[in-house]
Amino acid sequence: MSETLTFFVVKGTLVLLVASSALMWALVVVKLIQGWRVNREDSRFTQGFGRTTRLPSSQELTKFDGPVARVALAGAEAWEESSRTVGSDSTGLEVRRDLLERSLRQQLQRERRGAEAGLPVFASIGSTAPFVGLFGTVLGIIHALQRISGSGSASLDVVAGPIGEALVATGIGIAVAVPAVLAYNYFVRRLKSRVHDLEDFANSFVNSAIKSTFAVERDPDRSVNRPRAVPQEVSA
Repeated sequence: MSETLTFFVVKGTLVLLVASSALMWALVVVKLIQGWRVNREDSRFTQGFGRTTRLPSSQELTKFDGPVARVALAGAEAWEESSRTVGSDSTGLEVRRDLLERSLRQQLQRERRGAEAGLPVFASIGSTAPFVGLFGTVLGIIHALQRISGSGSASLDVVAGPIGEALVATGIGIAVAVPAVLAYNYFVRRLKSRVHDLEDFANSFVNSAIKSTFAVERDPDRSVNRPRAVPQEVSA
């Protein structure tokens, strides 16, 4: 490999590491802003429906945004659609519940895929940056040895400078990889926590939907609303 080619490959490796670092930090900022917006939208939704036990309609839910609101909207639309196509007996209730759970699972998967955006970039940078830096160091040492052989001197002051410059690539690679790995672990932890919260909300939504099917009878003597029990399936 010629000295000129080795020199440009080493410089290209350093440029690649710096560009990877810039991309990683830009993505960190984007993910943090995205998380702040999600928390704000979920808080707004909770303030609107957190203190009520009734099942919100799909029309009401269209006024909100955020993962929780989108999961609730998918469930409300599925529940309302099934009420028009499935019977209201015990068998129909089980069918409606199955349709609701499927719709919620599909929306949860969509929310998970959206929240995972950018994580492969952190993982790729964190796992490859040290090796890219090592590659630059190896080529840098080759370039340094070529310079030393051309100078015809092997004294310490001649050898230390070029070798030290070659080791800079490894240092930069590690400096890029460590924040990328930390960012990846942080956002993966946040993702798992958010998915668990969404799953808990989906389970609560299913329970609320089942309770919403209880017909209410009015007691004419005491003017009190009494819930009618859901028909139970009789096991053979």
